[in-house]
Amino acid sequence: MQRLLLLSLLLVGLRPSSSQTNSQDVAALQALMKNWQNVPQNWTGTTDPCTSWDGISCSSGRVTKVKLPSMNLQGTVSSAIDQLAALTYLDLSNNPNLGGPLTPNIGKLKQLTTLNLQGCSFTGNIPKEIGNLTQLTFLALNSNNFTGGIPPTLGHLSNLFLLDLTANQLSGQIPVSTSSTPGLDQLVSTKHFHFGENQLIGPISESLFNDNMTLIHVYFQNNKFTGPIPESLGLVQTLEMILLDKNQFSGLVPKSIGNLGNLMELNLASNLLSGTVPDLSNATQLNYLDLSNNNFASSPAPGWFSTLTSLNTLLMDNDGLTGTIPSALFSLPQLQQVSLADNTLKGTLSMRSNISPLLRVVNLTNNQIIEANVDPGYNISLILTGNPICLDDTSICKPKQQQQGVLGQCGAVPCPHNQSAYPATSQNSASTRSSQSQGSMIFMVLIMHSLFF
Repeated sequence: MQRLLLLSLLLVGLRPSSSQTNSQDVAALQALMKNWQNVPQNWTGTTDPCTSWDGISCSSGRVTKVKLPSMNLQGTVSSAIDQLAALTYLDLSNNPNLGGPLTPNIGKLKQLTTLNLQGCSFTGNIPKEIGNLTQLTFLALNSNNFTGGIPPTLGHLSNLFLLDLTANQLSGQIPVSTSSTPGLDQLVSTKHFHFGENQLIGPISESLFNDNMTLIHVYFQNNKFTGPIPESLGLVQTLEMILLDKNQFSGLVPKSIGNLGNLMELNLASNLLSGTVPDLSNATQLNYLDLSNNNFASSPAPGWFSTLTSLNTLLMDNDGLTGTIPSALFSLPQLQQVSLADNTLKGTLSMRSNISPLLRVVNLTNNQIIEANVDPGYNISLILTGNPICLDDTSICKPKQQQQGVLGQCGAVPCPHNQSAYPATSQNSASTRSSQSQGSMIFMVLIMHSLFF
């Protein structure tokens, strides 16, 4: 038995710890290294990449992962990258001095499942050849300087989970499929369309969305979209967040959006939407709603406010609201922020009993409120500037605590589990808040890919 044990140990000792890197892959990595400054110190010509280079993972001598985020890399991506034929994972994110045109040869990496180039300085068109990467599940090209249109070939990426093109200089319309060309309407398995902060134009085709889709995020904020919001958007029953703010959408808000039972965040602010304020009484999961600064017809404050029991933020500045404010609004159990400024709300403000214990800010600036029935022990920032009541009762027009103080409460110490760390107003929109959550979400998805792919 002892002899067998010694023989086994000897054989283990003679077995090589790992195979040497494939010569083709070595040449490709050396080409990348030649184009880059600030590569890891152990990237040298005298060492084997698979055994000693930081950021490199291998299987059977083939490079499968290149992970070099936030390394201060400078330069361009060599066209020789296509020689890494076994590569499944490429992360060069958050290297702001890495840029130039992205080589079309990236589209030859047929095994790639993750391509993360966010936070770099790539320029020119997004290579249409990326549409050849049919194994891709994660595509993050956000926060670069890409120009031109969204390649229709991305519609071939049937396994895609996340498509993030946020914060570039992309223009043109969102491509949809025809009898001869692909389009993004074919991405029925994709969960995230993040196209905000570009120069995309509309109108958006009704055929972009369909009831086979499983999207949870549609982020189209801060573009140049025009025309109506597609009625077909309401067919995507899985939607949880819709950001269409800071565009030029016009016409009526589709009634179908009000029937999205999973919708948690809806931001249609700063558009040219008209008609009456949409009925959202069936969107019972909503926790954030911003309809501010549109062209809605004058109408009483909606009675469906009271059905949104998950609501924590309501922003409806400059929306043509008239009449009195429903007192039930302030009793919603999760409510933290309300801003109904620049409307013609009038009469008596009633905030006497059953006020949400989480309520922190109520902004009613520039309305026609003449009287307030408010519990003197309230602990919120109540802003009534520009109302007739402030001509007679100046005491109630002095907020007990400024909004900045509310924000500061969560800056120094962790917030309670049921209180937002980023309470929003129309000046601090969902776009900003969602970009924070978007970054966290991308980070978590990357961790999952790193562990399991």
